[in-house]
Amino acid sequence: MFKDKLRRKTLLKRLAIFMAILGPGIITGSVDNDAGGITTYSVAGAVYGYNLIWTLIPSFLVLIVIQEMNARMGIVTGKGLADLIRENAGVKVTFFIFLSLIFADIGNTTTEFAGVAGSMEVFNVSKYISVPVVGILVWLLVVKGTYKIAERIFLLFSFSLLTYVVSAILAKPQWSEIGHSIIHPDFPVNGQSLAMIIGVVGTTIAPWMLFYMQSSVIEKGLKMKNYRYTLIDILVGCIVTVVVAFFIMVACASTLHVNGIKIEEAKDAALALQPLAGQFASHVFAFGLFVASIFSATILPLATSFYVCEAFGFEAGIDKKWEEAPEFYTLYTSIIVISAGIILLPNAPLISISLWSQVINGLLLPVFLVCMILLVNNKKIMGEYVNKPFNNIVGWTTVVVLVGLSAMLLLSQLVKLF
Repeated sequence: MFKDKLRRKTLLKRLAIFMAILGPGIITGSVDNDAGGITTYSVAGAVYGYNLIWTLIPSFLVLIVIQEMNARMGIVTGKGLADLIRENAGVKVTFFIFLSLIFADIGNTTTEFAGVAGSMEVFNVSKYISVPVVGILVWLLVVKGTYKIAERIFLLFSFSLLTYVVSAILAKPQWSEIGHSIIHPDFPVNGQSLAMIIGVVGTTIAPWMLFYMQSSVIEKGLKMKNYRYTLIDILVGCIVTVVVAFFIMVACASTLHVNGIKIEEAKDAALALQPLAGQFASHVFAFGLFVASIFSATILPLATSFYVCEAFGFEAGIDKKWEEAPEFYTLYTSIIVISAGIILLPNAPLISISLWSQVINGLLLPVFLVCMILLVNNKKIMGEYVNKPFNNIVGWTTVVVLVGLSAMLLLSQLVKLF
């Protein structure tokens, strides 16, 4: 009896610790399924059917390894990735690296507001209402809220993304075909398919994710004694990420691809689902897009503000007041205003912005992965917590594959020009 009570008490204590630590891994993983990601997965499913689902398997493995590196580096050093890059690469190199990423993240945030506009248009709400209202709400959440409040809302958003499982089941997929396509994918190898693969990888493992994960671990004040609970948080987050991506691709492949319906954005997928899988499936898909877009429209500018301020030594953090971190809040506000403003322009090329922002993520990712792998293997920085051989194999293999895919994509585009 005494042993049972002690066992229950220990279990409850561990659960309480996990619930307190829960957040960074799940939030970081879930934000990968943003409006740009949903668009990329939807187009991949509509164009290639089940044949690109296999890309989620290596992406899942890489996602776990990368997030674990980030969390470990943040816990050990107490510094963000941007801060460590500046200290070890110098201000000039840091400036040019982060300038390119700022432009990419503005494109990504613009995509989130495009997702807000598109999802609400399914429910007959004008973008001139939905985009300003959401822009103001996400600004208030970060500028006037606290980290604890924001994190609880972000976690709620994370689990809301599982609505895509419902959409996929209503689409009545052919599970045997899915299994066959994962083992024996059949698609043409050309510039379009390479761009799509880079886009899928780029949205599943985005460059901003490396910085946000590490910053959120620091913001939460985690220590190495919390490490195993942090690993569970990361694992759950990665599973949620890949499961949501899988069911989005399945939903679109089972309905749009088999009927030869072409789409250019996630809103098209929601509308096209209505006659094929019913209004409920259409509305569930649109609701998932709306939730993901609000979620990511909050996190992406936040992540950008974090890593830019870290890189150049400015104060940053949701729990700080405006006067304590003026650069942080000014940059956050500017990204929201610029991104929302682009969406409200009458003829903005939203589809191109959405798809190419994910491709740019894929192209930039190797640069930041190289920086991160070099830092996490530096004994002066990490001490006894440097990478194990398995982490290095996965990390460097990812860099080589992404560089190879990017080179093939560039070569295919040059061949078209000449």
